[in-house]
Amino acid sequence: MRCAVKTWLLLLGFLSAFGTRAAPALDDAQLKAAFIYRFAQFTQWPPPPAREFIYCVAGNVGMQTALQALTLKSHGEVNSRLQVLTDPQQAAQCHLLLLGFDDRAQLQRWQAALTNEPVLVVGDSAEAFRNGAVIALVAEPNGLAFRINHTEAKRRGLILSSHMLKLAREVK
Repeated sequence: MRCAVKTWLLLLGFLSAFGTRAAPALDDAQLKAAFIYRFAQFTQWPPPPAREFIYCVAGNVGMQTALQALTLKSHGEVNSRLQVLTDPQQAAQCHLLLLGFDDRAQLQRWQAALTNEPVLVVGDSAEAFRNGAVIALVAEPNGLAFRINHTEAKRRGLILSSHMLKLAREVK
């Protein structure tokens, strides 16, 4: 029980540290969307600056509505929009791509299409982390956590906030 309380407090701390109001009424998709929004806020992409911030989702139909709400929030001075992808070749246009696959072959196919593109790839499973996602949202017995592949982020030319790195369950 202590571990569950500690994890919940850490999660609330993460959300409040990034200015998100956490409420017990948040469902799983909304909570993940809040994390994804903060990941985008605390990541720097290589120049030139984007005219529009593009969130993309592939393989997780349930997250589409929650991510659509993110497009109503600003990213500095640029507007944002959501694209639902069906083909890995479309992924290079994204700034942030949520991969909602558990299948290793499918994850590898999407990662291979991105090669060195400066896309913040967020996986929705531990398998995504093992297959090259920059950040993986992972459901643990005591709540939601995230892991960061900092090496992959650097390789893609992305700069992740030190605050985010400190709060990650694992950084490699």
